[in-house]
Amino acid sequence: MHVDAMTVPQPLGQVGDLARRTQSAGFSGLLFTETGRTAYLNAAVASQAAPGLELSTGVAVAFPRSPFVTAAAAWELQEATGGNFRLGLGTQVRTHVVRRYGAAFERPGPRLRDYLLAVKACFSAFRSGKLDHHGEFYDLDFITPQWSAGPIDAPDPKVEIAAVNPWMLRMAGEVADGVHVHPIGEPGYIGRHVLPKVAEGAAIAGRPASDVAIIVPVMTIVGDTDEERDKQRDAVRASMAFYGSTPNYAFIWDEAGFEGTTARIREKQKAGDFAGMAAQVSDEHVAAFATESTWDALAGKLIDKYGATATRLVLYNAVGDPERFERYGEVARLVSARSASA
Repeated sequence: MHVDAMTVPQPLGQVGDLARRTQSAGFSGLLFTETGRTAYLNAAVASQAAPGLELSTGVAVAFPRSPFVTAAAAWELQEATGGNFRLGLGTQVRTHVVRRYGAAFERPGPRLRDYLLAVKACFSAFRSGKLDHHGEFYDLDFITPQWSAGPIDAPDPKVEIAAVNPWMLRMAGEVADGVHVHPIGEPGYIGRHVLPKVAEGAAIAGRPASDVAIIVPVMTIVGDTDEERDKQRDAVRASMAFYGSTPNYAFIWDEAGFEGTTARIREKQKAGDFAGMAAQVSDEHVAAFATESTWDALAGKLIDKYGATATRLVLYNAVGDPERFERYGEVARLVSARSASA
């Protein structure tokens, strides 16, 4: 089990230092979300600053970019990292895609499936010179040498998707190289939905479920004193309230025994009461959905909790305070070493 650090994209002048610190601290890789800044440019800078560090988008928004544009960016990053880049794609939600990006969003699950297959067809075209993808949403069949990146001395990038509901998880198992579990995807949800649905999809494709990486972001509350952990707990509570406000994720709370959580959070959100949103996430929610520990015990807790299910862990809140970042890196190194020897 590998352990990555998650970060929002940084100003480009700061990314190189972060990548070098991530590598020296002991993390396997660095995962870039996509917010107001682009994940791809950050990954490009990081690839030059820290050779050998595994880099991924976790996740980049798919639909506003054509599959060819996305494939070309991933191809160059795979070459720049010597084969250590993974392309993570997601749909985002309708409001962002339509009203912020000005792109189409209809039938996002099937659209993302077709998008992923189109990206892989572009990878094949870069090697062969022939582009031949004909799907429901994307129809690609023209490429010439000057518009092709050409072959690279590395395997095709892995293409992973963010998935929450059963249909998307099954689709990931069928056509993707990995699935990014949602940040509020606690172990019960992974066991009930992620693993069986990914396995169903893999069976449709005639391949083992182990071919599909399970990438799990983990919110942690770590400290050797109550005061340290209290501060971390409040930050995690706010993050969970943010994610928990999305209606599509309500079933995750409900199945874990916290019925109605999303509705209560949304009521506060509509009133502009952000403190009230966080207050809907109780200590019981936090205990079920986050991992709380002292520093010495954290590696063991993460292995016990996720060792049988996750291919990669992504530490959601490791980046920040430099001293804590170094300690998280030590934990990442321990988890990877113990997992490899198990």
